[in-house]
Amino acid sequence: MGQDLLVGVDVGTGSARAGVFTVDGKLLGRHENPILMRRSDANFAEHDSEDIWTAVCLAVRSALTQAKADPAEVVGIGFDATCSLVVRDANGAPVTVSKDGEDRWDTIVWLDHRALEEADECTRTGHEVLHYAGGVMSPEMEVPKLMWLKRHLPKSWARAGHMFDLADFLSWKATGSLARSQSTLTCKWTYLGHQKPSWRRDFLQLVGLDDLIEKAALPDVSSPVGDDLGPLTEAAGAQLGLTQKCRVGAGLIDAHAGALGVLGAFTSDVETIDRHLALIAGTSSCVMALSAEDRPTTGVWGPYFGAVLPGVWLNEGGQSATGALLDHIIRWHGAGDEPTRETHLAICRRVMELRETEGLALANRLHVLPDFHGNRSPLGDPFARGVISGLTLDSDFDSLCRLYWRTCVSIALGVRHILETLNTRGYAIDTLHITGGHTKNPLLMELYADATGCTVVEPSTPDATLLGMAMVAANAAGLYSSLDQACLAMQQGGTSRAPNPAARSQFDRDYRIFLEMLKQRQAIDALE
Repeated sequence: MGQDLLVGVDVGTGSARAGVFTVDGKLLGRHENPILMRRSDANFAEHDSEDIWTAVCLAVRSALTQAKADPAEVVGIGFDATCSLVVRDANGAPVTVSKDGEDRWDTIVWLDHRALEEADECTRTGHEVLHYAGGVMSPEMEVPKLMWLKRHLPKSWARAGHMFDLADFLSWKATGSLARSQSTLTCKWTYLGHQKPSWRRDFLQLVGLDDLIEKAALPDVSSPVGDDLGPLTEAAGAQLGLTQKCRVGAGLIDAHAGALGVLGAFTSDVETIDRHLALIAGTSSCVMALSAEDRPTTGVWGPYFGAVLPGVWLNEGGQSATGALLDHIIRWHGAGDEPTRETHLAICRRVMELRETEGLALANRLHVLPDFHGNRSPLGDPFARGVISGLTLDSDFDSLCRLYWRTCVSIALGVRHILETLNTRGYAIDTLHITGGHTKNPLLMELYADATGCTVVEPSTPDATLLGMAMVAANAAGLYSSLDQACLAMQQGGTSRAPNPAARSQFDRDYRIFLEMLKQRQAIDALE
């Protein structure tokens, strides 16, 4: 007798992943494929959305093979993705977002910062929508990217007939539905899901996007996360290796799917969920805090209504470059090389050897501000820059290891800065649930506990973000009465690590220096 199965799809910055799950949340098979990204300069990054769809389809088919799953048993699928902007014409064909005019590059990547000036212009409006975006518009959101597109590529704007957050694009490819998730619209498009009407056309008019809703084919009302968007089309089913029996759930931004996967166990008690923080950490890091009421926090995105779970508020902090920063440090240092997994682990091993003699005070005159790609939270300053203090003439492998270690410290202190800011707004965060690539880095996992003073929980599931999307798929397939019931039934628990009390004085000192360096950078910037 067959069993119902679920597929979760997660599209990150560099790859598309798919997992096949049982209805109680067990992962049966997983596959990952790389996706293309073109960088023409430091502020420009573009995807080919057809390449992404191809990678997704291959990942799903390969995961099914690995799981030895019968496609006819798959009853639900959900797609999450980075908050990248896809532009298509009225017939669904790609429209270029690139200055060279090549239609293949139809997607502005989330980390693209071409719209810095437009984001600043949005912030200067002081409009009410900013109250639900941390008070500051980020160039990583869609509105400034759309403003840039309309101003700098007017031919593309004229041709456009559909514009999607990447997760919604994937749902559209799968079903043909133009529905948009409340996760994507609320967090990136200034949609206010707690108000009616939810679109503030006066703001769009202020920033020159009075024609956006029609031009992008946006709905008046978003779809709740996990809502059933309908079955796969015949064409999409054939490409994915699935049948039209499979229902598609309204998806999420990728980090939000990770939050669903790690915080699902606490959805039955929303009144105390504010003790728990989800840290989805990879190329960048997202910090997700849920609460029963809205808690505006300057420099932290949100509060967003219904962006992870219907009826629950979300504050989202983040660091724009964390894993990417460690990669950069390895490439940048004279003793560095390509930042492969083996290179990272070799550095981690050597740091641990050095600490056997020098302890936590290793390189403690070396200090880093990790804002090499701006400060997303809690300063909300995309113009911020990284700082390194305490460099010497050393250029050997050990000096790379010391710099790498202190950069890891700075990343963890950045998380502490975010959570301490949230705790001034009514949160009582004492537990970090961590998923993503950083779980493979022993230095970071140690520091997230010791430098923040929080208990760290690593989920037992091999991929919490894919699990979050399997929860969405289960809800769309009608296997549970609600999304929070799917979360409770499918969550997998995790292993805990308490902070080391002996480390507290070292990292309290480092944190005081971290805050002082922020003040000094601000003072220097004010002199310009």
